[in-house]
Amino acid sequence: MGLHQAQVEPGHQRVQPQLDLLLAARHSLIVDGVGLVSLFRFLGIFKAAVVGAWFICGAGVAMAADAPSTPAGDYVLSPQVASRVSALSSYKLAAGDVISIRVLGEDDFTREKIRLTDAGTVSFPAIGEIKVLGRTVGDLEAIIVAGLKGRILVNPRVSVQIEEYRPFYVNGMVEKPGGYPFQPGLTVRKAASLAGGFKERASLSKIFVIREDDPNQRAQKVDLNTPLGPGDIMTVEESFF
Repeated sequence: MGLHQAQVEPGHQRVQPQLDLLLAARHSLIVDGVGLVSLFRFLGIFKAAVVGAWFICGAGVAMAADAPSTPAGDYVLSPQVASRVSALSSYKLAAGDVISIRVLGEDDFTREKIRLTDAGTVSFPAIGEIKVLGRTVGDLEAIIVAGLKGRILVNPRVSVQIEEYRPFYVNGMVEKPGGYPFQPGLTVRKAASLAGGFKERASLSKIFVIREDDPNQRAQKVDLNTPLGPGDIMTVEESFF
């Protein structure tokens, strides 16, 4: 028995270090396994993020390809906004409008809230009397720039702003007939609202407008969505049924 133990113990001594090494390696794998799992999870999330970003970028490129091309710095306006901008740029000044004229950095040339009269002119420093009736805001800015540039200022930057539009008029079957300041985007429906609304016996099928710029001053039949301009006269007739 002792001999047998003597014969086994040397082998046991040779195997034991290897077993200890394997146990240590197993323990190391168990401990590091958490890190490996975390690493694999991170790599999975990172891969998903990369794929998602690639998909979004691809979609963005496709949308950009389908979008209408515009020169750098240009903006595409909706048809409604573009129409309103066009209407304001072609708006012709007349008696009753209130405007302000400003020259950047030059307070001596600033004129605030000038109400235009039937005389049709505005007195401006260093230029004199300027005819404004029937002109657009852009026309007036160009006239002032031309009058100041060179002999007065090197590069004048002029801004003309409409502070208050001349009135339009509502008559007939509304609660509060009278004149009201024009507003961009005004329609027959909005005009009636400003005038307190339609009366009970108002005929919505018998609304007429006389345009300010119509030389014949002829009444035109309109509907609730018809645009109105400054100086226009709207009349709502009574319904007998």
